[in-house]
Amino acid sequence: MKSIFVAIALISFIMTTHAQTSTAADDAQIRELVKTMETGWNKKDGNLFAKPFAENADYVIITGMHLQGKAAIASGHQGIFDSFYKETSLKTEVQTIRYLRPDIAIVHIAGRLTGPSNGRQMDDKGMITLVVEKIAGGWQIDAFQNTQTLSSN
Repeated sequence: MKSIFVAIALISFIMTTHAQTSTAADDAQIRELVKTMETGWNKKDGNLFAKPFAENADYVIITGMHLQGKAAIASGHQGIFDSFYKETSLKTEVQTIRYLRPDIAIVHIAGRLTGPSNGRQMDDKGMITLVVEKIAGGWQIDAFQNTQTLSSN
């Protein structure tokens, strides 16, 4: 009887250790999606920015405009990179990753956009919410919502 409890404890330990390892790997892959967006922004490359998105992703920008699909996200961003955001920089920091299921997570990211744009020096902060999905090739962004953080000044 004692050996059964030892076996159950060992199996539980192995399963818990595996789950922690896979969550750490998933966290790292999700953080890499965010880093790719940031790098795409800072290189002013719309295709690189859009690379982590699903083909049919939903993207809601800070003004409430809704873009649908990776191609629209890429071309829309290339348009702003070539014009009024061409001298800006984006810095992101993942705040939380919450798994709804092993293959679906909600990610909250603090973002800061700095640099000159349309005659003013930007220093805008925002909160980005992502819905990400694990697929055969890794993780992808299915939905993106950007909300400006209002200053307390």
